[in-house]
Amino acid sequence: MVPHLSERDALLYLERLGLAVEEPSVEALNRLHAAHVERVPYETTWIHMGEQWGVDRHESVKRIVDQRRGGYCFHLNGALSLLLDWLGYDVTLHVGGVHGPDGPSVAAMENHLVLVVAGLSSRENPGGAWHVDAGLGDALHEPLPMIAGRHTQGPFTFDVSHGDGAIVDWRFGHHHLGSFDGMGFRSEPTAIETFANRNRFLSTSPDSSFAQTVTAQRRDATGVDVLRAKVLRRVEGTIVSETVVDTRGEWFATLVEVFDLDLSAVPESSRDTLWRSAERSHKDWLSRTD
Repeated sequence: MVPHLSERDALLYLERLGLAVEEPSVEALNRLHAAHVERVPYETTWIHMGEQWGVDRHESVKRIVDQRRGGYCFHLNGALSLLLDWLGYDVTLHVGGVHGPDGPSVAAMENHLVLVVAGLSSRENPGGAWHVDAGLGDALHEPLPMIAGRHTQGPFTFDVSHGDGAIVDWRFGHHHLGSFDGMGFRSEPTAIETFANRNRFLSTSPDSSFAQTVTAQRRDATGVDVLRAKVLRRVEGTIVSETVVDTRGEWFATLVEVFDLDLSAVPESSRDTLWRSAERSHKDWLSRTD
């Protein structure tokens, strides 16, 4: 059994989110989720600096509260699950798979960690189960009720549907300007260790898109900011703007100003490695678009 989050880490975590301790409720869960995606970035800079992160949930929390770092789904949702547990929520971990236009596949499963919070009924969700996901980058701002249908958050509308049970039990459909088509997940709870091998592949394999292109992403109430290599993209509904962040100084300043990701405490050599990776992948992208 994984030890509970310490009071020290829980309170520092809430401080990072700008929140106070609240009893579990739908409203409090919404505030917690929104603050998390707004203040703790989805980011892969660590991969491109040669850092090796596992899936241990307490280590993910320490990076968030002590280093003001982020991570991707295994780290963001993993850490959030401990905070939710400490606050008294009934939270479970689930195997998910982000997929393309062909839909869920066995090969995609375990590339995403999903959280489900149960026991919080509301008028719109009498069953009380919620899809909680701070690790989808440019997708959710608040939890989604686990009810089939279309759900709107700010300028974006998402589809929730039942799977056929063969591969997934639930399906999430992203909006048309999202960075992926959809994600499916299973109803059966799992443990964080389930994702260790896939995390190792995603963070180290040359075939992994995470290892190929550095990214930082941040969702807010009106849209999403996404940095891929040197291209900064802002999406607000159907309005999309793009800027090339061309210099090293501008690029690291963008991480701080847009994504609250200050890497000044990281060794200079690591930041140099990161910048070279951003330049290299940007050049590769230009060569493919010419």
